[in-house]
Amino acid sequence: MLGLKYESQRGYIALEYYGRTVTIKILPVGVHLEQLRSVLNLPELGVKVAELLKQFCHRNRLLLLGVDDMDIFKGISLKLLAFEQLLMQHPEWRGRVVLVQIANPARGRGKDVREVQEESDAMVRRINDAFGQPGYQPVILIDQPLQFYERMAYYVVAECCLVTAVRDGMNLIPYEYVIARQGNERIDSILGLGPASRKKSMLVVSEFIGCSPSLSGAIRVNPWNIDSVADAMDYALEMPEGEKVLRHEKHHRYVSTHDVGYWANSFLQDLERICLDHNRRRCWGIGFGLKFRVVALDPNFKKLAVEHLVLAYRRTKKRVILLDYDGTLMPQTSLGKSPTSRTIDMLNSLCRDRNNMVFLVSAKSRMTLNEWFLPCESLGLAAEHGCFLRLRRDAEWETCVPVIDCSWKQIAEPVMKTYTETTDGSTIEDKETAIVWCYEDADPDFGSCQAKELHDHLESVLANEPVSVKAGPNLVEVKPQGVSKGLVAKRILSTTQERGDADDDLPDFVLCVGDDRSDEDMFEVIAAAAAARGVSSLQAEAEVFACTVGRKPSKAKYYLDDPADIVRLVQGLASVSDDDQTHAPPPPPPSAATTAADTVPR
Repeated sequence: MLGLKYESQRGYIALEYYGRTVTIKILPVGVHLEQLRSVLNLPELGVKVAELLKQFCHRNRLLLLGVDDMDIFKGISLKLLAFEQLLMQHPEWRGRVVLVQIANPARGRGKDVREVQEESDAMVRRINDAFGQPGYQPVILIDQPLQFYERMAYYVVAECCLVTAVRDGMNLIPYEYVIARQGNERIDSILGLGPASRKKSMLVVSEFIGCSPSLSGAIRVNPWNIDSVADAMDYALEMPEGEKVLRHEKHHRYVSTHDVGYWANSFLQDLERICLDHNRRRCWGIGFGLKFRVVALDPNFKKLAVEHLVLAYRRTKKRVILLDYDGTLMPQTSLGKSPTSRTIDMLNSLCRDRNNMVFLVSAKSRMTLNEWFLPCESLGLAAEHGCFLRLRRDAEWETCVPVIDCSWKQIAEPVMKTYTETTDGSTIEDKETAIVWCYEDADPDFGSCQAKELHDHLESVLANEPVSVKAGPNLVEVKPQGVSKGLVAKRILSTTQERGDADDDLPDFVLCVGDDRSDEDMFEVIAAAAAARGVSSLQAEAEVFACTVGRKPSKAKYYLDDPADIVRLVQGLASVSDDDQTHAPPPPPPSAATTAADTVPR
């Protein structure tokens, strides 16, 4: 829904949000077990249980119990309709089953509350008039406050508890009922149960209450379906005793082990675990009002000092430079996406330096890159996130992944066209191995919502295809699985390793610059190579600079504020290379023999 990156970890969902891990865990709160057990030991509760047994059970009548607030969302009237349906469809239960509905006083006042109360009273009178007998009242409505021990007494004698709210929060009534039905020795003696007697209970719960997923042995119902609720009541009454025992034991085991103490401890443990790395993060507040965000950054994340980079550049001799294009050398908001003559001259200056291997790593197609950077003879190009690689202009394009089947485009393209038709300003870019839906010219809010919906739609229809659906800045892209800029970064570093016969031939300087999520794969590869300096594709004393655009959570160690800073940085390195070429010592003079040979008349 939010379009955030997430993963499942140890039973909870972890959202990656502005450098912070936000965890979401479903952990229903439990009851205060010791408090309930202490109430079960009260003498007055035993007296009330004996009174209720005399009123109901000694006459061989089964008690159905409902405990709800007098509220429009608790579904009291729906429950009464279902009970009326039960008595109409199953005459055998008339005179044998009693519904006791405890209606706690409403927490507020108003027209809605009065209507609910009047409707409930009218339905109770109608049911009792239709099915009542001398000495038998089918429905007993208790609309006055009860002591907690009195409510627990009703739990003890009830054959089944009905919780049929149309919308509710956690609702711990079923938990209290299960604990009460488990009872204790004193309650057992009042009920006439022996020490070996196995306890039983039955629950009919609405699928719209919070505790429903936790009670696997309960009969779940849609409270709006009157026939279904009536059938559930009949099923609960007819169920064999052995099955009732098994369901009760399952519920009691869960409720007694997942009490409020367990809930609190579990929450605190999760909180401690998720906060372990807080001391290793620096948090910054950005934005105002509803756009305020807290960003967590690594303490070692800092602005790239150009002077430090230039010094490292001057003293190194084998350099690898990896540059992103959109959002790095060219602002994302720029209408003219093609490089300027200044950019071409800057890249050519870097490439003329024989100590440099310069690569432009872009999401653009190889046809576009070839056209734009045709004047750059020694510039390496990586197209479509590294799917294609060319080491220099006169070299052939290499494919970095196995042969790609693009038949999935027949599925993805019609879906994208549908969203393009309904999103003004959006376009589709069809590449050789990928297809992109762009919405940078659409309304930002509407385009973002459409992109999230399109992302989910494409993931659904392409679930069985060898592709991945990625969301980027103002775009949604479908590309082959395994293709990433990290793949091409690894390929370039391995190429330099293959060319170098000695350790001195390995790169001693790496600069990697990018601006978005796709560039994080490059940063990760560069960081891994830096950690293994001397035993991998880099020299032991190699200088490594991974730099992102903007102060934001990243796997890069450095940042610069905007593309203009990046261009100034690269221009500065190009100037250093030009100066080095200008002040390079002249080639050694020819030998005397060569000079004499050259002066012989022809």
